[in-house]
Order: sequence, then structure tokens, then C-alpha cells
Amino acid sequence: MKFNEKLLSIRKKQGLSQEELGMELEVSRQTISKWEAGQSYPDFQRLVMLSDYFNMTLDELVKDVDFQDVREKNLTDEKVSSIFRDVQYGKETLSNIWRIACIFGIIMLLLVCAGFIAHLLFPNIEWLWVTK
Repeated sequence: MKFNEKLLSIRKKQGLSQEELGMELEVSRQTISKWEAGQSYPDFQRLVMLSDYFNMTLDELVKDVDFQDVREKNLTDEKVSSIFRDVQYGKETLSNIWRIACIFGIIMLLLVCAGFIAHLLFPNIEWLWVTK
């Protein structure tokens, strides 16, 4: 029996909902659902907590687990996390560039307005307005 099937079976035998088990392990209901669907696996700390909670040895809990499958799923999770971090970094960088461009644009607009006002207030100062 695979780990996800075993976890589902044990949880149902105990009469626990995914949410109740999640509260005991300090994870979300969705995390328990992913474990039971075989989409991800608990980390070592959570495995120990599960074995203690169900009063089982780790061997009993994870026996017949395909460790290559666990490694592949963990690598996939790491890749997704890495992609998410890269996208977040790109968004932050783009946001910072946009903010700098806006500040530069506002400063340029203020300088043009100041020049126009100076020209209106002091139209006779030749050295300020005449170009040679």
C-alpha cells in the first residue's frame, strides 16, 4: 500500500477529517489532501508527528513508499517554488523601474513648469532666454 493510501485509510479509521488532522500537524487541510492524493509528501518532521499521532513506527507508516517518487515530487515542488520566486523578483524589479521612471518624469515636468513660470515672470532677462 502506498503512503497516500495508507494515510487516507488510517485517518478514516480514526474518524478524523482532513481539517482535524491538519490542525494536529499544524498544516492546512489542502496539505493533507495533497498528501492523500499523492501530489506531495510530508517532510521528515511531519512524518515523525504523524507516526507519533497514530502511535506507529516510521517504518509502519512509510513502508512500501517509492522513494524515487518522493524525490521527484519534492524536486517538482522546489522547481515550482523557484519559478514563483523568480516571477516575484521580476515583478518587484519591474515595479521599481516603473517607480523610478515616474519619479524622473515628474521631476522633468516640474523643471519644465518652473522654466515656463520663470519665463512668464522674467521675460526681459536676455541671458536667461537667449541662445547663441
